[in-house]
Amino acid sequence: MHVSLNAQELTKVLDLMKAQELAWNAGDLEGFMTPYLNSDSLLFVGGSGITYGWNSTLNRYKKAYPDKASMGELKFTILKTEQLSPDYIYVLGKWSLKKEKPASGHFTLIWKKIKGEWKITSDHSS
Repeated sequence: MHVSLNAQELTKVLDLMKAQELAWNAGDLEGFMTPYLNSDSLLFVGGSGITYGWNSTLNRYKKAYPDKASMGELKFTILKTEQLSPDYIYVLGKWSLKKEKPASGHFTLIWKKIKGEWKITSDHSS
């Protein structure tokens, strides 16, 4: 079943991602994590494997990016969005970090509308 994309809901998700970029670029990892589901059921898949839970994901970011210099400047490029149902949005994109040793990769996010708020429930970044 294909659900037509609700532009207003997609705009909310993309605005949250813009806020994530701003928080990251200000060195604010907790702010960056705000759109993630604050639950042990949050799923993050990255180069070092699978991480479950909001706190574990935050700690993973803190370990990988201990200071502002290591964080660099984050930019998201959205490649594809699809509303899977009224309560789920899929976002495929590219991330890049501008810093001394630039880094980039791709991500797949599953956003779920929970109690009227969009939250990332699954993040696969490479």
